[in-house]
Amino acid sequence: MQTVYLDNNATTRPAPEVVEAMMPFMTDLWGNPSSMHAFGGQVAKHVEAARATVADFLGAERPEEIVFNGCATEGDNHALFGVAAAWGKPGTIITSRVEHPAVLGPCLRLREMGHNVIEIGVDGEGLFDMAAYEAALAANPGPKLVSVMWANNETGVLFPIRRIAELGKAAGATVHTDAVQAAGKAPIDLRQVPVDLLTIAGHKMHAPKGIGALYIRRGTRIKPYVIGGHQERGRRGGTENVPYIVAMGKAAELAQTALTDGTEARIARLRDKLEAGLLATCPDSRVNGSRTQRVPNTLNISFEYIEGESVLYHLSDRGICASSGSACAAGSLEPSHVIRAMGVPFTAVHGSIRFSLSRYTTEEEIDYVLRHCPEVVAEMRALSPFVKH
Repeated sequence: MQTVYLDNNATTRPAPEVVEAMMPFMTDLWGNPSSMHAFGGQVAKHVEAARATVADFLGAERPEEIVFNGCATEGDNHALFGVAAAWGKPGTIITSRVEHPAVLGPCLRLREMGHNVIEIGVDGEGLFDMAAYEAALAANPGPKLVSVMWANNETGVLFPIRRIAELGKAAGATVHTDAVQAAGKAPIDLRQVPVDLLTIAGHKMHAPKGIGALYIRRGTRIKPYVIGGHQERGRRGGTENVPYIVAMGKAAELAQTALTDGTEARIARLRDKLEAGLLATCPDSRVNGSRTQRVPNTLNISFEYIEGESVLYHLSDRGICASSGSACAAGSLEPSHVIRAMGVPFTAVHGSIRFSLSRYTTEEEIDYVLRHCPEVVAEMRALSPFVKH
């Protein structure tokens, strides 16, 4: 049976070039980069080379603004708790209602600690409510942190981060963006976008799981989150994960090339083919999120009157890997907070499926999905009590 992997917003296949780049640091070059001797020092040079590559990929002013860490969740926690700790008193955190749990979870904890947390909504296309955001900035004159994602992980919808950052900075806020789903799919240039903090994850751009980075613009007031050593210039304790840092550097290099060599345009064409084919062959289906302001690899589609989880199980039986906008929580099927925030109709809110492509996705794989997915949807609807038979 053929396997078609269309769950790349969850994790990506490590690129062969990335695996090759990291292997010497798991065999011969295994020294501690913080050691004073030459054996460790030669390893440290590769860590700094990777840091420079990631900085260039993001358009950072200097490599020292990149702090390597364990994952994007750690980076988001560092940004939120680190800035709040630097305040030394309660402040206001402005975020969106559709953030990843790596941001919403810390915001909940910060609210419990006495901070004022404001969640900005989205419209029916998943687009950020700029008017509500401007009102929130104006109504809260004290210390403020803005944390708004660059691209949504479920719908792929892009937020106007440059304008969000400009308004936030004008209001005296520190601005953070979770750019995990944007990195490698949309151009990022921190010389043009005045955010203070930005989070990325290696495994969303063809590096292994277990490596991430937090960009900290020079002059940003932030406390360390992981404490215990002098590594990363005192901003993140713990021995550097050298093989994975090197891997992330290589992944950033490949991602930069993919943005300019037509790779992302090819992915968008395949995504659009999948979208058009499913809409044409599956009646009562709808795309969730803007169809113009989104990253090129993501399609979130609802099949009305059926459960997305059931569709996923049957797609998996046919070798097709995707994900659902619904999640099992406390023994009951709850619709995604992103889909609910968009006001998706009741008949479609449980039936959302996310297909996310990568540079390794082929046209033959899309054709395979277009042959099998409509069959699954028809089978599920034949059993649905909500469909007139």
